[in-house]
Amino acid sequence: MNINVIGNDGRPGVKGLREMLTEWLSFRRTTVTRRLQHRLDKVLARLHILEGLLVAYLNIDEVIAIIRYEDKPKAELMSRFGLSGEQAEAILELKLRHLAKLEEMKIRGEQDELSAERDELQAILGSEDRLRELIKDELLADAETYGDDRRSPIVERREARAFSETELVSNDPVTVVLSEKGWVRAAKGHDIEPEGLSYKAGDSFAMAAKGRNNQQAVFLDSTGRAYSLVAHTFPSARGQGEPLSGRINPPSGATFSGLLMGDPARKVLLVTDGGYGFVTSLNDMISKNRNGKAVVSVPKGAKIMSPVVVPGSDKPLYLGAISNEGRMLVFPLSELPELAKGKGNKIISIPSARVQNREEYVVAVAVFAEDDQLEIRAGKRKMGLQFSDLEHYLGERGRRGHKLPRGLQRVDAIDVIQSASNAAGVSDADSVANAEEQPDSE
Repeated sequence: MNINVIGNDGRPGVKGLREMLTEWLSFRRTTVTRRLQHRLDKVLARLHILEGLLVAYLNIDEVIAIIRYEDKPKAELMSRFGLSGEQAEAILELKLRHLAKLEEMKIRGEQDELSAERDELQAILGSEDRLRELIKDELLADAETYGDDRRSPIVERREARAFSETELVSNDPVTVVLSEKGWVRAAKGHDIEPEGLSYKAGDSFAMAAKGRNNQQAVFLDSTGRAYSLVAHTFPSARGQGEPLSGRINPPSGATFSGLLMGDPARKVLLVTDGGYGFVTSLNDMISKNRNGKAVVSVPKGAKIMSPVVVPGSDKPLYLGAISNEGRMLVFPLSELPELAKGKGNKIISIPSARVQNREEYVVAVAVFAEDDQLEIRAGKRKMGLQFSDLEHYLGERGRRGHKLPRGLQRVDAIDVIQSASNAAGVSDADSVANAEEQPDSE
């Protein structure tokens, strides 16, 4: 804080808090010293008068006679008793009856009190430490008498900084759409049908995410790198968009496997079809670098699957994984680690040689709660499973899992059908944070 004030030297200047307090304490020391010196002068003057009154008391009859009969009683008192002008003047200003009533004990009692005060004042004025201690005690006493609770709280804030472009952007809902060829655009609102938009010849819809105009859209490529761009910078969905490669620098030959938007603290499940995965936050996937950031380590021969947004629920969550051979394993999601990046832990056991030869791999994963229903899709066939139906497939993380019934082993996807209680508990903000309207398995 800086204040423009006139200092003790009488000149204006800009002073900080430390300078203000230091200069005020100097002023306070001067003020207290002047006050004490003024009081000491008064005490010394009174003691001087009392000495004269004591002389008058001891010689009361002679003093009365001088006052009655002398033409110049003041000069006579001064010469007769060796008094000063102030002492003689004090005696003469007393009324006669007061002069007669002067008592030695009263005079000597006042002398003793004032002498003690004089010694104390002289001791304080003669010691810098005692003067400083007096100032401190007086300030504490004033704070106790006049102080009250602070009305403007002192709060430590972050360092002041300029507004970023994102902070000045509106919070309108948008839907970011990415095509198969990597063209991106943004449509206002969440009620559009991205499949129905027009695309260039040979191109088609790939994925979409719902969020807000001032949020980051996170793109995950097939090599495990994540890129982020602010949604309001994308061209309008009225056109056909622009190539995403003009904004970022993905590795040669990389394709896009996922698109996410929402609350940066939202949890996301990242899985490779080699059977490994981990939970991370959307914030850990955000990068300002055009080259993105390495998030997922892809095992040899494996591919990245589309990210799965973890529901914001206080109920226990489970992870279901199905391989192309129709093996299904279900286990608590808490058994997977939360990482910022890496390969993750084994979800379902698939021999690495079979993954490299693309003989066996994961085809679908889903995150759900006990009161949700799983719907397994295999071609035109569907099968709904309640949690009680999954007992045969429950196991420890990293096991091989068990075969699904015949006719449902060539699984295309798993859909999670939320229970009425879970669906009612999802807020509008959560639906935005989920970002994807694609099935959870994709």
